[in-house]
Amino acid sequence: MTSSLTLTEAAATRVGMIAQKQGKPAILRLSVEGGGCSGFQYKFDLDDAAEADDAVSETDGVKLVVDPVSLDLVAGCTVDYVESLGGAAFRVENPNAAAGCGCGSSFGI
Repeated sequence: MTSSLTLTEAAATRVGMIAQKQGKPAILRLSVEGGGCSGFQYKFDLDDAAEADDAVSETDGVKLVVDPVSLDLVAGCTVDYVESLGGAAFRVENPNAAAGCGCGSSFGI
């Protein structure tokens, strides 16, 4: 199943580096959990494989996978890797989010 998920080249490069160091496949799982300062928060993990019902996006051989429940909240999003003075982090640009927070790791609908 494919969807309108996008993993930028910067994020794909970073996931590839992390996966290589940990000896895992280059598969980044994005999920959404309740909590955070705005109601929902993003969670990133390296995964060993995509599940049959996951939405999958691939950039430069690196996969971004999202489960169906989380997909309802992040459809159309772009996952980027940003380095700034405040540190380096994966960032989700989510068109579904009506509200965000300063840290960029949580959102509201």
